[in-house]
Amino acid sequence: MKKLILGLALTAGTFAFAQQTGNTSTNPVSFGVKGGMNVSSLSKDSGLDDQKSKIGFNAGVFANIPLAASFSVQPEVQYSQYGNKSDYTLAGTKYSASTKLDYITVPVMFQYNLIPNLYVEAGPEFGFMVSAKNKFKNESSGQSNTTDNYKDNLNTFNFGIGLGAGYYFTPNLGLTARYVAGLTDVAKDRPSGSDAVRNNLFQVGLAYKFK
Repeated sequence: MKKLILGLALTAGTFAFAQQTGNTSTNPVSFGVKGGMNVSSLSKDSGLDDQKSKIGFNAGVFANIPLAASFSVQPEVQYSQYGNKSDYTLAGTKYSASTKLDYITVPVMFQYNLIPNLYVEAGPEFGFMVSAKNKFKNESSGQSNTTDNYKDNLNTFNFGIGLGAGYYFTPNLGLTARYVAGLTDVAKDRPSGSDAVRNNLFQVGLAYKFK
């Protein structure tokens, strides 16, 4: 809860600072909604035989606050699905698993317009886990089982760095793409000597600005 409050306070502070600074720009502050597809994965876990990407979705709201003629800051609040798919062998039996990690994320992207309708962006993303579930399937018997929410066993705070770009076809509607590299370990209590497992995410979707 403290981390959530800190993240929201940071976002509010960014809004306030950027809005005050943005008053020197001729472009007004704009608000919008966005959503699209996530392609997520986890960094290599030596305990798994094979790891694959997982498809999910993202949806949220944003404010685009100009700081100069070609430079702006865009705080966002999103609901975003992370996770992956994997195969492993236990006692000679092959299993497949689907890991679903849902977060409330707070990206703060600094955007630079290469041309009026095309921008590139970079910035931090703060994530707060709201749900974690695993679905297991015995490949021999075909039986499957889904675990209950086990997020208390994981690190519920995620920090990453995002890099992306976007193009607005009209003043309101744009196509967005972003890659987020996680820097924090998903596990809460990592065994000594084992490698950290981090979130990785590629997003593509649409954004709509209210004018």
